Amino acid sequence: MRMRRKRYLDNRINNAANYLLVRQGYDFYQLSPSERTNIVNLQQVFGNDNEVMLEIGCGKGAFACAMSQRYPDINFVAVEKLSNVIVEACEKAQILALNNLRFVNCAAENLLQFLPENSIKRIFLNFSCPFPKHTYANRRLTYKTYLNIYKRLLVDNGDILLKTDNKDFFDFSIQQLNDNGFELSEVTNDLHNSPYVVDNIVTEYEQKFLDKGMSINHLKATLKQ
Repeated sequence: MRMRRKRYLDNRINNAANYLLVRQGYDFYQLSPSERTNIVNLQQVFGNDNEVMLEIGCGKGAFACAMSQRYPDINFVAVEKLSNVIVEACEKAQILALNNLRFVNCAAENLLQFLPENSIKRIFLNFSCPFPKHTYANRRLTYKTYLNIYKRLLVDNGDILLKTDNKDFFDFSIQQLNDNGFELSEVTNDLHNSPYVVDNIVTEYEQKFLDKGMSINHLKATLKQ
């Protein structure tokens, strides 16, 4: 079911504009390639050259806000394609006055139009939509076309941290990562009973799955040199 547009959405986004680096316009796909490109200067935005980490599919921003609070010396960019959702994330960051967090409102396939290449130390993929139908495999955020985008965004030895409740999506992701230039580590089908849980921040979806007694799949994928 289509999400109803929030009341006063544009006003709310404008009021939190300091936290929104990019808002992909409705006419994006009608623009010429040069008109679509608007690369953000991340050092200028954050006022420093600290490492930058990227969450793709940030939802209402709970994970991104928690990470930026825990690690004030790391810069975070969080991406969400739905304006209806990202506005709440921006407002949350504004209330918390998080200077090391900004948001991008665009589809993941367009990230290279807005973020500089070789600028991201780590990418977080938290409970991405698994698109279970085989015919939708190319929409999964670990499909090879997306991985090629991530490879251009990541710095040398940059990595991806992935969490999902969906075992089929997890197995698919392992295959795609192995086949497309990533080295896997920290692979587990039960994150919360593994050594890798120490630094874990529990997302909203994650807590729901844990409450149901479900295990969480986790891996780290490092870009091969």
